[in-house]
Amino acid sequence: MANSQTTPGIVPGRLPADDIARNFTDLHAPLAPHEAAVAADRCYFCHDAPCMTACPTSIDIPLFIRQIGTGTPEAAAKTIFNQNILGGMCARVCPTETLCEEVCVRETAEGAPVEIGRLQRFATDRLMAKGVHPFERAAATGKRVAVVGAGPAGLSCAHRLAMLGHDVTIYEARAKAGGLNEYGIAAYKTPDGFAQAEVDWLMQIGGIEIVEGKRLGESLSLAGLQDDFDAVFLSIGLGGVNALRASGEDKANVTDAVGFIADLRQSSDLGALPVGRDVVVIGGGMTAVDAAIQSRKLGAENVTIVYRRGQEAMGASRYEQDLAAQNGVRLMFNLRPVAVHGNGAAAEIELEYTTVQDGTVTGTGETLRLRADQVFKAIGQTLTDAPEGLDLSGGKIAVTEAGRTSVAGVWAGGDCASGGDDLTVTAVAEGRDAAMDMHAVLVG
Repeated sequence: MANSQTTPGIVPGRLPADDIARNFTDLHAPLAPHEAAVAADRCYFCHDAPCMTACPTSIDIPLFIRQIGTGTPEAAAKTIFNQNILGGMCARVCPTETLCEEVCVRETAEGAPVEIGRLQRFATDRLMAKGVHPFERAAATGKRVAVVGAGPAGLSCAHRLAMLGHDVTIYEARAKAGGLNEYGIAAYKTPDGFAQAEVDWLMQIGGIEIVEGKRLGESLSLAGLQDDFDAVFLSIGLGGVNALRASGEDKANVTDAVGFIADLRQSSDLGALPVGRDVVVIGGGMTAVDAAIQSRKLGAENVTIVYRRGQEAMGASRYEQDLAAQNGVRLMFNLRPVAVHGNGAAAEIELEYTTVQDGTVTGTGETLRLRADQVFKAIGQTLTDAPEGLDLSGGKIAVTEAGRTSVAGVWAGGDCASGGDDLTVTAVAEGRDAAMDMHAVLVG
């Protein structure tokens, strides 16, 4: 068995720079115009399109595909942006295989859906490349709204409010706007600085100011924002990371996957990022898959995802699981960590086999050990920055369907709010819908 004397530890530059650069190119090449025309021609343009129902932002998918098919991709893009102002990013990262494409009639009949996600990217990229914003601000209302958090929900809310004539100030804790899109999504899904380019494009609507380096609970208070603004929207995300609850998790090289992905996304030299030879990722969601695949792309020799339940219960879609396997990641199920071993730094991880009885995970007592000089925790996040006075039922900010919190004049959306999936597209919908409800209150 490995120990601290024989485990090499984590180092940068496990692969040549050219190999790393090639590994982090675009996951899916954009469609060429003729490819988009062929893909659009497969759509049946269903009158009761199930794909629209499955889309959290309710984009008129048959309409925008028809517009692509008739040679007007810019019109298609505006159809998309009417419902989802971050349609460019969602086209890249949305799990279409479990949403719109899963219910596509072509998928049901043939096992090959219309490529809705790639068609959406084709249209939105064409319009954004022109550098012209497709919307104009309404007449000024004189109302001022504070948005806390510049992630997908906050940006979506701010854009819709600005378009309706309100003045919006976004307060962002980090150095860049974008939230999950900038810091939390695999680099090979959003190369070439697309997240920031999308923020810059969105800001062309006018009426929005972004103030960075401001965190709720430190330099901002909810009471102060209520005094200074006519309404407040909270989109503060989830700042905490759940613990493994395994002995030895405080050893060196046991870190959270969220931080690893954020460091990778902000790195100007991926070859300078250290990675282990034997990487183990604990978790079953998208963060776990993104951390595992990117470890392999940086040069890790052995990468394993360990999940405490069966494969069918994983939060990551089967497509993402297959993508991990295709990149050389091993997936192990019905195992949970019980200890991290090593003399100061991780060298091995001890895992216990599990069974699931009546929905509860139970250990069997049988264990195994894996080499692990780097362990990533990807077992969910917790809310850390919610102000006092809000209903925090279920560990998140309790909201109505329109995003209203228990405090008058305060709305919330995105990962920090109750209800919905923790997806970019869901956050966009929640921000948009909250903005419409805020508008009705502000001008009513």
